[in-house]
Amino acid sequence: RSFAQSLLRFLGFIFWGTAAAQAFGGVLAILMLKNYRYLFQESYLSLPGWLALATALILLPTGVLAVSISVKCSCNQQGILMYLLLLLLCLEMSSAALARSYCVRTASQLESVMGYLVHQHNRTCSQDPGNSAVDVIQRKLQCCGVHNYTDWLKTSSPWHHLACVPESCCKEKHSHCRGDLGHMEQLSEEDCLKKLEGQLCFAMLYIFWFCTVVIILELLAGVSNGILMRHHPFHELHIL
Repeated sequence: RSFAQSLLRFLGFIFWGTAAAQAFGGVLAILMLKNYRYLFQESYLSLPGWLALATALILLPTGVLAVSISVKCSCNQQGILMYLLLLLLCLEMSSAALARSYCVRTASQLESVMGYLVHQHNRTCSQDPGNSAVDVIQRKLQCCGVHNYTDWLKTSSPWHHLACVPESCCKEKHSHCRGDLGHMEQLSEEDCLKKLEGQLCFAMLYIFWFCTVVIILELLAGVSNGILMRHHPFHELHIL
């Protein structure tokens, strides 16, 4: 009983900290998909992020109840804590499953979407930096092409006939760069696909692994609370 009280008190404080980390993961996933919304048409991809935020809000009162019960056992509080832990378990498992599946699914779609955007990019070499979706991605991630700069030479656009790539491929430190292939040192060497996959899967896998850890902590809290509930007569647990 004393060990269960100590463990429940410790988990209560942990829940407060995990609430902040869970909220961070949710906001990270939502902002990630918002920044690249032109690549993903499905609005439900942000669902794991919103579930993570909902979980973070519920973790706060759960932590308060866990600490309170560890100090003074109350049948009503113990029953409410069990319900909250069950609700959290459902949310965490749903969020983890969605985050894992979305990471695999969207990563496989990125290559075709990026390839289509590069193919549709139809401009000539000029000083205009461009504001198309491809330009925004290349400028933000400091990358060039789907796999490398040669993707621009394989399209049916004017880039195929001109020895240049979009100016968004230029490195930030080269302000006078115009995308000329004769000055390769001024162009970004990394591909956009790998960087996009890295950012997307980092946000989703953060939610997945964090939810997995929190599920284990919630099961420990449920077992500890159950041990304390055994010391009350059955009729006092009417809240259940």
